[in-house]
Amino acid sequence: MPAAVTQSFRFSAATGLHRGDRAYQQDQVEVIVHPRSSGAVLAVVADGMGGKSGGRKAADQVLLTARQIFERFVPGQDPASEMLKQLVQESHLMIKLTAITAEEEPHSTVAAFLIGPSLECDVIHAGDSRVYHFRGAELMKRTVDHSFVQRLIDEGKLSEEAANAHPQANLLTGCLGTHADPPITPWHIDRLEFGDTMLACSDGLWHYFTPKEIGAILHALPPREASEMLINKARQRARGGGDNLSLALARIDPLR
Repeated sequence: MPAAVTQSFRFSAATGLHRGDRAYQQDQVEVIVHPRSSGAVLAVVADGMGGKSGGRKAADQVLLTARQIFERFVPGQDPASEMLKQLVQESHLMIKLTAITAEEEPHSTVAAFLIGPSLECDVIHAGDSRVYHFRGAELMKRTVDHSFVQRLIDEGKLSEEAANAHPQANLLTGCLGTHADPPITPWHIDRLEFGDTMLACSDGLWHYFTPKEIGAILHALPPREASEMLINKARQRARGGGDNLSLALARIDPLR
């Protein structure tokens, strides 16, 4: 996606998507520019699960719902956090409706961030797809996974380092399309600063990096090159056993 120039800052974004070593692509990713409001951008990552076509249907539904809701959204008038909650709830409902006629049981994660015209940013997620906020190379905050191993980490029974190798690392405690309502965990950033990067990605990507490594790559390279570097390194480290991987990132820089 080309950079967009506004009055005082430069906004640039990129997406990346790779099938990994899986037979099917079930991740979906998109950066959506608001059709009527300059400077409002929504980034969405969805990691679908459920058979060869069920997961893709679920991820497709998340992206379709996101486009429809974002098109109705009025920046500066409608609360961004409410729009993102609606994205989660409506995607969840539509995936459950899809499941009625599907042979598989479709589910999906979602990780999304919305940057407004004044550089305010709102985040939401469900499952183990993540959103990271970096300032330069430094991690400011990331979402907390809705997963079994994250629960063990929270309870002090497992370290962050041991979590990736845990046999139940892929077991989720919350996502879209299940019988239970999805978790709603919004996060708001009052204003992004120059040098800030927002990254949404599926577990097929973040699984292979420490936050320090991600931050160093995002800080050193422009978004398009950073996206390619992250995907290439994840593929190398997967050693032929990698999941689908997807990412969307956006960076704020001063005008030069």
